[in-house]
Amino acid sequence: MSEATYTFRVDEALKNEFSTAAKARDRTGAQLLRDFMREFVQQQQEAAEHDAWFRRQVQAGLKSAKAGRLVPATEVEAKFAARRAASRRRIESSK
Repeated sequence: MSEATYTFRVDEALKNEFSTAAKARDRTGAQLLRDFMREFVQQQQEAAEHDAWFRRQVQAGLKSAKAGRLVPATEVEAKFAARRAASRRRIESSK
């Protein structure tokens, strides 16, 4: 893997505090910055994957609704009322 140099400006006080904090963890600032960059890239990839998954789910739901495969609101409300009641019973019995 080839390496590149990344140069940026930062406040001197922040640089000194960062270096001190890095040394306290037996790491260099460069090591920590590389770790932060990797974590940021990973988080962005995971967010993009989740967004793509969510969009697929929404499209599938819209397609299903357009095809007439819907659950009546009263049925949904009854199902979740039963779940809430069961949760309340579990909470009460654990006291």
